Amino acid sequence: MELKKVIPIGLTTLFLMTGCMDNDTATNEREDIKNQLDPNGQLQAPTDESAENKLGYVRYTKDEIDNDNENNRSISIDRTEMANMITRIMLRGNSFEEVATLVTDEEVLIAYEKSVDINSEKAAEIAKKTATSIMPGYFDVHVTDNTNLIDDIQSLHNSRTTDGDYDNTIDNIIKEMNQPAKNTNE
Repeated sequence: MELKKVIPIGLTTLFLMTGCMDNDTATNEREDIKNQLDPNGQLQAPTDESAENKLGYVRYTKDEIDNDNENNRSISIDRTEMANMITRIMLRGNSFEEVATLVTDEEVLIAYEKSVDINSEKAAEIAKKTATSIMPGYFDVHVTDNTNLIDDIQSLHNSRTTDGDYDNTIDNIIKEMNQPAKNTNE
């Protein structure tokens, strides 16, 4: 076989193999994101079943709290668990078909697809009350039935509160959430 014919065939084969590998990589990346976003993947059974049913109680004196160790203690919440709780509670009823919830250090953003059996105002009220009943009072809660924003919220799932890069995106999503809905299924 002539060398001029072998080189193009070899290059074509190489390009096809590379294209297939890139497709496999993209598929694997999509699967990784899907697995990261699967709420069931993060659920862990409590190590002590009785601890889940136990009442929460603590008691301290002022002297116990006024020490250096306590001054260095930080209080934090598990934002993923909070988003998980809000989303699951909303989906337990018949008002929502799909819910995406993002909890930042200051806001809760909820985008959802509502059921046809509920009007937009009632769905928004349920979503907002669910979030405010779970989150500390200083969180601003924003809700929308604009299902296009579900993907926008999802795009921030790997962001951290220490990264200032996502603030502009959050602000844009909130502005979009506050726009009147163009299509509603009342």
